[in-house]
Amino acid sequence: MVERIEVKVPVRVDLAGEWTDGQPYTSDFGGEVVNFAINKYIKYSIEIDEEGKKKVEYSSDIPNGSGLGTSGAMNEGLMATIVRKRESPEEIAELAFKFEELLENKGFRQDQWTSKKGDFNHLLFIGDEVEPLPFEPMTSAKNWLKKYFIIAHCGIEPESESLYADIWDRYKKEEDMVYQGLHCIRSAARIMARGLQQDRREMVVQSLRDVCKGIDMMDEKIQDQFRTVVNPLLENKNIVAWKALGTGGGAVGLLCSSNGKDSVIKAIEGAGWTNIEWDYAQFGIQIEKIT
Repeated sequence: MVERIEVKVPVRVDLAGEWTDGQPYTSDFGGEVVNFAINKYIKYSIEIDEEGKKKVEYSSDIPNGSGLGTSGAMNEGLMATIVRKRESPEEIAELAFKFEELLENKGFRQDQWTSKKGDFNHLLFIGDEVEPLPFEPMTSAKNWLKKYFIIAHCGIEPESESLYADIWDRYKKEEDMVYQGLHCIRSAARIMARGLQQDRREMVVQSLRDVCKGIDMMDEKIQDQFRTVVNPLLENKNIVAWKALGTGGGAVGLLCSSNGKDSVIKAIEGAGWTNIEWDYAQFGIQIEKIT
């Protein structure tokens, strides 16, 4: 009899805190992230025949390099496919992170921890430890975010590895602007959490703006690929805030004004960007055994 294991792992949208959830920042200061999982998935399946031969298949709903945590979800899905249900979601998440370390990918922990749980997350990162905080956004805030937050993929992968390495090299040299930028991003996570929990929409807007400011303080090139489309939308007040998703991947989050959504969609489609239709993913990693 053929045994089949299917694994589905959601990707995530970072609202505030990305860049502060890994070493050395987590040991020096402690990081903080607010994010949520969406219904776009990394999918694995493994078939094991009577002779023990294995066939593994993989697919993704989202392009790699999008800034939506695809690499973390991919490695978590792979680990889950290998260990199946013998490990807990927390153990699978940590195995996936360790696997990335072996590949010498300088990754952060929020991807794996969000993929294991799904839904909304408010996470603290102290050293190599992850502490999930109690976090329940108001339904009205979630509905508002779902209605007006657009995820757009520009189709361009930035030179993120060189930018990434340069920023952490400048961090080690204790460059003040890098430190200030990271602190600004971390503070924005606490503002975002309060804004969503209390449905204080002005705080959500402020948090996104602070993140954008913090990223630019570190290096404006991280978000340059988006500005030709984003700046006119800001000037015309079609969007109230925005940010590059992840550490500057190919996707951007645009928070529309109450009457600006149609104009935003028209602008991004006119630029050749992809509007990623999304909804919340209530569950994290799912492992199903089929025989």
